[in-house]
Amino acid sequence: MIENCLGSDSLLHFRVKLPYHVIWILNKLSLSYQASITCPPCHMNTPTPSVLKERLYSLDFFRGFTMFMLIAGFTRLFPSITEYAREGSMLHTIGLQFEHVAWDGLVFWDLIQPFFMFIVGVAIPYAVANREKKGQTQQQITRHVLKRAFMLLLLGWAITCIGSGEIVFKFQNVLAQLSVTYLVAYLIMRKSATVQLVVSLLLILATEIIYRTFWVEGFDHAFVPNENFGTWLDMQYGGEDLRGHWVSFNAIPTTAHTIWGVLAGQLMQSHRSPVNKLKILLIAGVTGLVLGYGLSPVTPIIKRICTSTFIFASGGWTLLTLAFSYWLIDMKKQKDWTLFFNIVGMNSLFIYLFAHVGGTNLVKHVIEPFSMALFGFAGDQGAIILTNLLALFGLWYICYWLYKRRIFIKI
Repeated sequence: MIENCLGSDSLLHFRVKLPYHVIWILNKLSLSYQASITCPPCHMNTPTPSVLKERLYSLDFFRGFTMFMLIAGFTRLFPSITEYAREGSMLHTIGLQFEHVAWDGLVFWDLIQPFFMFIVGVAIPYAVANREKKGQTQQQITRHVLKRAFMLLLLGWAITCIGSGEIVFKFQNVLAQLSVTYLVAYLIMRKSATVQLVVSLLLILATEIIYRTFWVEGFDHAFVPNENFGTWLDMQYGGEDLRGHWVSFNAIPTTAHTIWGVLAGQLMQSHRSPVNKLKILLIAGVTGLVLGYGLSPVTPIIKRICTSTFIFASGGWTLLTLAFSYWLIDMKKQKDWTLFFNIVGMNSLFIYLFAHVGGTNLVKHVIEPFSMALFGFAGDQGAIILTNLLALFGLWYICYWLYKRRIFIKI
């Protein structure tokens, strides 16, 4: 029997009633998820302390919505809808929002990773508070964070190797990037808000200076694809991405997103009034947009190398998205409809890994023969769109199946 003990950070904690010899084996293993093993005779009816009153429902939605959009991208649902749209049409214009810009500029799809980085930051204060409530020391929590950061780096590297079909050393993947941003944000979270903000701005400023002043010939063009500092750095260990132009150094400036997430999480935990919290989020978000778009004539907005203007602009949109979610869900109490998305967010790591290593193709492979025959009347494009939509539902249903059984996988 597995009983859910889900905390504010939507990470897995469960109580398991198992035979003693099984419990002994599990306790000897250092499981990658946290579990509390309880023997049937011992504390059988002890209630788990509730943290429901501290729960930030808007964060649950934000996480779930972001992951839902991400797995929708894995199914290629959006390209299949817009592929045959006439250039300049409304459908084509909307479709452009669901694919990364080739180089400079900013569309909705470029916000997915900043959303994810920021969400992790918001959850950190809640996760730490839950662990402290359970009696864990700062040393124990730090040890867990170090272990988790390493696992994120390892998983990010592993799925890159799986995608390449060979051992490669590339760290542009979101999980590998997150291993850095998560660790840095945690290490400074006990500092004042001013210190955290200053650190985030220094990371952005340092990135700007390095790119602009880098002197190596052939890589001294700060904002040109494959001719910049980020590409040069990756080439030093064979991890360059000359086709996509993504760089591993992005982990440094995007740490700002996770730090800002921590600050937002601490704001949500504070005793300020909801209206005051909303105002601060709105002001911070608008400030980010003004800086990002205002400075874009000087420094172009480029996600693939995470320029300073990209960090500010995407950070602004991220803060405003949280502000809107907080107003609608936590302040106006309109949260019943969010469960559809929350189900995906509760197993965000699992569904990301599953979709990334071929799970999406597996689901589509199972569905495709039937959907193409059933929806053949809609034409090839219509059948493909409906197949991709069903694949998305299939991925969602896997999360739903896990949710119904209170299985939440984490590291």
